[in-house]
Amino acid sequence: MSSTDAEMAEVPEHCPGTQSEKAGKAEPCDGCPNQKICSSGKASIPDPAISVIAGKLASVKRKYLVLSGKGGVGKSTVSTLLARAFAANADTNVGLLDVDICGPSVPRIMGCEGEIVHQSGSGWSPVYVEENLSVMSIGFLLDSPKSAVIWRGPRKNGLIKQFLMEVDWGTGLDVLVIDTPPGTSDEHLSIATYLSKANIDGAILVTTPQDVSIIDVRKEIDFCKKTNIPIIGIIENMSVFVCCNCQHSSELFPKTSGGGEALANEFQIPFLGRLPMDPNLTRSCDEGKNFITDSPESPTSKFMLNLVNNLK
Repeated sequence: MSSTDAEMAEVPEHCPGTQSEKAGKAEPCDGCPNQKICSSGKASIPDPAISVIAGKLASVKRKYLVLSGKGGVGKSTVSTLLARAFAANADTNVGLLDVDICGPSVPRIMGCEGEIVHQSGSGWSPVYVEENLSVMSIGFLLDSPKSAVIWRGPRKNGLIKQFLMEVDWGTGLDVLVIDTPPGTSDEHLSIATYLSKANIDGAILVTTPQDVSIIDVRKEIDFCKKTNIPIIGIIENMSVFVCCNCQHSSELFPKTSGGGEALANEFQIPFLGRLPMDPNLTRSCDEGKNFITDSPESPTSKFMLNLVNNLK
């Protein structure tokens, strides 16, 4: 990994900046993982990988990040449903990249857990779950699904760069969905930096109605603004339960401060809607089945299909 892998997409608060004579030497630099790089003067050198990645993804028509400030809000579920919904159109070639390094749940949800990726002269070959839907995840590189990924930031950042540079998605990829870990830490800075010239369409933010989730999504909105990532909109997950028999809907959690819609209105961000809960979706994710095609009449499937149609 090059010395510029730790380059930050946005100067943090109180940081003197990489161009300053005090870079790596000022008091706020003490304890910063980038201190050595900044003091060497190499942090301001653009990583050549940024241009390589931009060229690699130039032919991908649409690129979406799925973000959430908090874990457990169903971000990976939304990512996989989004990819499945796009792939419901047989003429659309879809790639799903899982960069949740420490919690790679995408292989299980997509029904390809235990698959092995192959490496050739053109790079890593993703795992195909449909003729027009391929998946790449660190989960394919682990000895066992039970294996913990105990890595420091630089190693995780290096793998993200490899994924973006070396996965061979083939020709004619129409949509790339990138499932990210929760938070706004190392992995997110790496993604923002490496994709800074790749013309990504933007981020879809996932939240639940409770204040504890809304507070963290506020931080994610701030992160996107500071790193110049366009925000497509907010999805409120785990908001309503729809009975599969009578279709009656009930709120699962109270919206003490207005939930995702109020947050979207506050920041003038599009509110993409409330993703209905379906008890069959949980079973589908555990079994790695295609919920979109198995339950096309479910309000959840209709929501996701309508969403991808509006994203076109």
